[in-house]
Amino acid sequence: MPSTALRPEELNLRAARVQLLVLDADGVLTDGRIVYAEYGDELKCFDVQDGAALVFWHRLGLKSAIISGRTSRLLKRRAKEMHIDVVQQGQLIKLPVYERLLRRLRLSHEQVCAIGDDLMELPLLRRVGLAVAVPNAVDEVKQMSHYVTQRAGGRGAVREVIQLILKAKGLWDQVLQRYQ
Repeated sequence: MPSTALRPEELNLRAARVQLLVLDADGVLTDGRIVYAEYGDELKCFDVQDGAALVFWHRLGLKSAIISGRTSRLLKRRAKEMHIDVVQQGQLIKLPVYERLLRRLRLSHEQVCAIGDDLMELPLLRRVGLAVAVPNAVDEVKQMSHYVTQRAGGRGAVREVIQLILKAKGLWDQVLQRYQ
């Protein structure tokens, strides 16, 4: 069983192997709150730094996916803006979608980082090379994860993980060079 007490060297080794980032939506890309407007419209808040980091990620040729238990037009729109490769919504059982994705991309579990906050992500977190929880995750998810972010879901957690991975892969300087 993974532990959040990984040595920095082991965390970097796991992060350096990652080619695919698999994200939950509510609680990871958002803070988990769902706000309904007067006429039933759903509102969600996404962190702009998470979006920028996903742009960096994709520019480097790395892949991403969102597998969400809920279905939301807002998520579809935001995923398109962030150039997410695969978006699967309404997936309360996430493992079959994840397994098909791995086969399609010809990747191994060790090449995947998954970020989650709730029990539905446990089957993925048990398998991936780098399992990540946000601090607002349920205890079982935190216990199963190799790393718990400092930043909360919807508040830069995805950015934190992308930076960790890109630094471990030796790619962060390529991101910085674009802005010098």
